[in-house]
Parts: sequence; C-alpha cells; structure tokens
Amino acid sequence: MITLEPNQLNLFSDTKPTPALRAETLVMSADALVKWKGQILDYQQRVRGSQPPQQVTLFDLAPVHCDSEAIDPFMLHLQPMAFYRMPDDFGQAALYFVIDSAAELLLYVGETKRSNKRWRGTHGCKDYISSYQDLHHRYQIETAVNIGFWWDAPIERRARQALELSLIQQWRSPFNKENWERWGQPFK
Repeated sequence: MITLEPNQLNLFSDTKPTPALRAETLVMSADALVKWKGQILDYQQRVRGSQPPQQVTLFDLAPVHCDSEAIDPFMLHLQPMAFYRMPDDFGQAALYFVIDSAAELLLYVGETKRSNKRWRGTHGCKDYISSYQDLHHRYQIETAVNIGFWWDAPIERRARQALELSLIQQWRSPFNKENWERWGQPFK
C-alpha cells in the first residue's frame, strides 16, 4: 500500500487559485435609512413612555440602586464623541450611551471600568458610528451623535455587565450585537 503525503499548501501546483470574490458594499437607500430609524424610534419611544410597574410591598424596602428601568439615557448630559481626546485623569466605572440627538435614537449601550480609557483604542462602535454618519451625510440627513455617561454604575464588573445587558435588551440599541438579528447590521 502506498501512502501519499497530503498536499496541504499545494505549493507546486500548476493550477492557480481562484481569487476570492468580494461582494460590493451595499448602501442603504435614503428611504430605507429613514424607515430603519423610524422603527427603532417607535420602539424606543414606547419604552421611554412606559412607566415600570410599581411593586407594592408590606415593608419599606430600600430602592434598588441599579434598576435599569430607572435609567433614562436621554436625560444624561451629552458630550461630543471626541470626549476621549480631552484631558481626563480620573477614569471610573460607568455605563455609556451613544445617542443620535437629532433623531432621538439610542444607538449603543456600553460599560467600562475606566471611562477615560475605553474609547482611546480600538472600539467596534467607532466604525459603526462613522458609517452611520457617512450615510447620513450622503443623503444630507441631519445627525448629531454624542455620548452620555451614567456614573452610578457598579464598580464590580459582573454587576456592571448585567446592568449593561439589561439596558441593551430594554432599549434594543441597534449597534449592540445582541440586537443585530432584530435590526440588521447596515453599518458594519
């Protein structure tokens, strides 16, 4: 029986590999963009308008410190997205919310242990924001993407991440991967 060595890399083959085909980048039309934003806005406005049910208790209990229902991202002080370039020495645990103020849309929910470091390096949301803004510019649709911080976030990582996930599920922010199946990924 003759055993042949596997030709793993096919280094000496006479055939040339077929180059991979790259799909053309599909660009959302202006109408599709407006419809996409409208669906998200409708959902988020319902969330914002609905009051969480008040549980009646027999005893006076202290309110839960980190209740996702009590956090309204649209009421936070907003900063420009270039906030991380400003001098800041204190960096602390926080939840942050990327908001298009022109459209009243919550685009992304995140958490960080060090607010002054999280956005300085690579962050996937930066690319989404850039693509989002480019598409708006193309169609001359106003956009004002800013970021707001909620400083009462738990210092303990797991508690902070649990609160972040709760807010992502509550608001269904379209740039968070947990909601891509619902809203699609038009800005990847």
